[in-house]
Amino acid sequence: MGKVDIKTETIISKPRSEVSAYAADPDNATKWYVNISTVEWRTQPPLQKGSKVAFKARFLGKNLEYVYEITGYIPGEKLVMQTAQGPFPMKTTYLWEEIDPATTRMILRNTGFPRGFSKWFAPFMGYAMKRANAKDLRRLKQLLEN
Repeated sequence: MGKVDIKTETIISKPRSEVSAYAADPDNATKWYVNISTVEWRTQPPLQKGSKVAFKARFLGKNLEYVYEITGYIPGEKLVMQTAQGPFPMKTTYLWEEIDPATTRMILRNTGFPRGFSKWFAPFMGYAMKRANAKDLRRLKQLLEN
């Protein structure tokens, strides 16, 4: 029981500006997030603090619908989004660090507090999220490097 706090990272052989622009664009989410099937802007683009984006996903055999609100955004450095509604209150943070001009470390962190019945499955959910995040970052790396 308790908090889920998952941190996953990868090294991508592309400049930070390119990695961050691609990863921060909600319209690209279905290309690199394995579990996300649809994305719908609830506010007008471009992405900025206060923007809202709805996602449909499948996780642990369940269909999920949730809305993220952008709570912090520094282009090329950091994106923070939090569920404004949905079954599992979650905060997702992307960090982009320049290793050298042609190489970027991307860190993906998810934190949240499961509610109700799902709180009993927090340890399992954390493990499943870590696996899914690792798969997503591998896919992002592959897309950007090829």
